[in-house]
Amino acid sequence: MRVFVTGSIATDHLMTFSGRFTEQLIPEQLHTVSLSFLVDDLVVRRGGVAANIAYGLGLLGLRPVLAGAVGPDFADYRTWLQDHGVDTSGVLVSPRHHTARFVCTTDAAQNQIASFYAGAMSEARHIGLGELAERVGGPHLVLIGANDPEAMLRHVAECRARGYVYASDISQQLALLDRESVRRLVTGAAFLFTNEYEHELLTSRTGWSTEEVLDRAGTWVTTLGPAGVRLQRANESAVEVRPPGVVESVDPTGAGDAFRAGFLAAATRGLDLVRAAQLGCLLAGRSLVVPGPQDYDWDDASARETLSTAYGPEVADQILSRLATEPALSRV
Repeated sequence: MRVFVTGSIATDHLMTFSGRFTEQLIPEQLHTVSLSFLVDDLVVRRGGVAANIAYGLGLLGLRPVLAGAVGPDFADYRTWLQDHGVDTSGVLVSPRHHTARFVCTTDAAQNQIASFYAGAMSEARHIGLGELAERVGGPHLVLIGANDPEAMLRHVAECRARGYVYASDISQQLALLDRESVRRLVTGAAFLFTNEYEHELLTSRTGWSTEEVLDRAGTWVTTLGPAGVRLQRANESAVEVRPPGVVESVDPTGAGDAFRAGFLAAATRGLDLVRAAQLGCLLAGRSLVVPGPQDYDWDDASARETLSTAYGPEVADQILSRLATEPALSRV
């Protein structure tokens, strides 16, 4: 059984601005903004939420199946992912469009201004999960990440029709999708991922209260930045999990994707929600201290040391021993 990871595959064009965006904004002129920031550098890195999550899952030994659409410029990126444990047989190559591109500038306060060119991603709607399962085997879990909206809705419909367990990570597409589409993506999800801002945006977009969302989804996982993560389930008290120590952030891009990879790697190995969140926080921390979403690495020795210091040796033993087992999704 495999984990299918659907969503965007992109190249990230990352820039840093030594000042603060807020210092350049004039409140009286926000209706007609025209700004240019002289940035200090430009780095082109591999990215896209699905590829980032698949990279993290690959590092943790899951051999995920990546399902997304790319352009003919994907060859080097494909080799990179395959070398890091990702099955790219679910990737559709467009003959007409370039691979999607994310352009982001981060200021001195870690605020970000970004834009996203969809490119080949618009063709992801032509990827059938059933056809992919026939080739590589049925999925243990499907992650439905930010993607072409029609692709996201097709994937969730297929998961329901075929009985696949799925997790919804609507993220950047929350602001674009209509109410009914967001409701369809939420309903029936074993895991629902948002950050703190998206948590509030999701309730606004669906028109549902937090309790009404929890009646329709399994576990709502909300990342809280340096404060860690909040876990919510229907008729249960919310649980907050702190990260394993404070790290000096080099680049926040992709940290949320690394968290999701760690969380899902633990959950599909049968670990409980708290242990899954602890591993997710650990992987997010490793992502934060390197300049890019796929530049962190993994080794058991340093992971054991960090987990033991933060949560205790027994927790470290439990998490690391389960990572070596076959998928066994226990509580959704």
